[in-house]
Amino acid sequence: MSLYNISERMVRFAQRTPDALAVVEPLFCGKRAKRDAHGKREYRSITFAELDRDSDQIAAALQRYGVKKGTRLALMTRQGINFVTLVFAVYKTGATLVLIDPGMGVKRMLVCLKEANLDGFIGVPQAQIARVLYRRWFPNAKLNLTVGKRFFWGGLSLDEIRKRPPMKPEDPQTTLDDLAAIIFTSGSTGVAKGVAYTQRMFKTQVEEIEKRLKIEPGGIDLVGFPFFGLFNAGMGTTSVIPDMDAMRPANVNPELFLEAADDWKITQSFGSPALWNRVVDYCIAHNRKIDTLKRAVIAGAPVSFTLLEKFRSVLSDDADIYTPYGATESLPLAVIESREALNETKDATRRGGGVCVGRFFDAPLQSRVVPITDDPMPTLADAPALPRGEIGELLVSGPQASPGYVTRVEANALSLVQGENGQMWRRVGDVGYFDDKGRFWFCGRKSHRVETPDGPLFSIPCEAISNESNKIFRSALAGAEPLDPIKVPENVSERALRFQSKWREPVMVVEPFPEFRPTNPQEERALIDEVLRLLQGSELTKNIRKVMICESFPVDVRHNAKINRELLSKWASAKLRGKTIPLVNAPNNE
Repeated sequence: MSLYNISERMVRFAQRTPDALAVVEPLFCGKRAKRDAHGKREYRSITFAELDRDSDQIAAALQRYGVKKGTRLALMTRQGINFVTLVFAVYKTGATLVLIDPGMGVKRMLVCLKEANLDGFIGVPQAQIARVLYRRWFPNAKLNLTVGKRFFWGGLSLDEIRKRPPMKPEDPQTTLDDLAAIIFTSGSTGVAKGVAYTQRMFKTQVEEIEKRLKIEPGGIDLVGFPFFGLFNAGMGTTSVIPDMDAMRPANVNPELFLEAADDWKITQSFGSPALWNRVVDYCIAHNRKIDTLKRAVIAGAPVSFTLLEKFRSVLSDDADIYTPYGATESLPLAVIESREALNETKDATRRGGGVCVGRFFDAPLQSRVVPITDDPMPTLADAPALPRGEIGELLVSGPQASPGYVTRVEANALSLVQGENGQMWRRVGDVGYFDDKGRFWFCGRKSHRVETPDGPLFSIPCEAISNESNKIFRSALAGAEPLDPIKVPENVSERALRFQSKWREPVMVVEPFPEFRPTNPQEERALIDEVLRLLQGSELTKNIRKVMICESFPVDVRHNAKINRELLSKWASAKLRGKTIPLVNAPNNE
């Protein structure tokens, strides 16, 4: 079996371009930005050679401390130089990183960490305090490193390690199939689960992203999403850390974000739709462009054509905007560039055709669309491929697909399908179809479909119809518990009968733009009637007879963009009964 470690890619650039900057982060004086006498922002940086030496030093200290291949270490530190350095240090030991969004809330985060069966924590003092307070949850967490001031809890100190004489780590002899990381899903569509990431997955992800997004060494990336910053070091790209809360991209300060873009003349940047909406709107309002940005990447939720059109207006004509498609368990799967999306797919999407996410990556990645079921699919024989144009459930198989969950392992029975010759397929959890050009059209999450006696309604196509109103910012299809049992109509299909226990009342929940929020019952009725006319005018949505107005949708924490339709369904069910439940703007509100 081939020996491989993802840190080798960073080391290669440390040897080729040792003086090139690997990571740049802003400096602060307390909580305030540090600036020179002329008001210019001050930064701290680390070169690829320094990153290699520093991660060597930390990796060697960790190995002497007892960290080895297979050791599970939670990394809990802020985005920046230390974060990137510590990731590569852990890779060099062969240990397994455990990565979690702290924005999911302390309780949920602690539950995830408990389920990961940790051997130790690498984190800021607050993380170490939590470990001590919940020590019964982490009985095996004996290998701990503090990033910052260490107090009574003992273990290693990052500052002390850096003061030691230079050290080199031993080769951990990792292979392509060794576990490199456990990355938790956001929990925005269910309970957060720990996804197994192998060295092979990381290798494939970096190579495919590099190839399809045309990334070359020497670029400068403004990191709007921390995880993508790790790929940069493996592609010879400088990561510039913006002054923003990475856990709340929708709250980004556009002025500070663009200041970093100007200071470093960035060539690429990755961010969620929530981030780019704020930044692009600011650019348009202040009549400015991001001239040096040649490659923008938007991911984390469906991207509106309005955003793509506005974004193109603030970039140079030769700039590309990519919207990759995938999931934590299988990433990347497909990608489309903005010109193709706007010129070839926009009209079909507006008519309810779903969102085209482009062509899938090259072999060995395989994919197929199969009939929708909520039951296990033990073998691929249980999942016959549907013809092109027919909506079904997406299955994939390839090196970028995770071999399974390492927490909540019972979910593997529903998510994995046995193929031929030991080949494993993964159920992505999305529904959609392939067109005649081999492009995949995303129609929503399988769990977000609403089953009715007339057949299933899919979130993305239906929501596109109500989104045609210029007063609606976004829509969400909800499946409400009906007030009375739904009667079985005549001529109901056999397929619909199989899902009779899941029949729901379809409700279109809409979030108006702030200036169109109703201020009295008459305005509310008028807006509901306008949306109903749109829905009744489409063959796709003519059976949706209820519309509800919501001031602000609950969204995920990772990208602040994925709508929590499960919570909206509960909210709609309560409202049908004259009750109210809170819509907390947080993930995993199950």
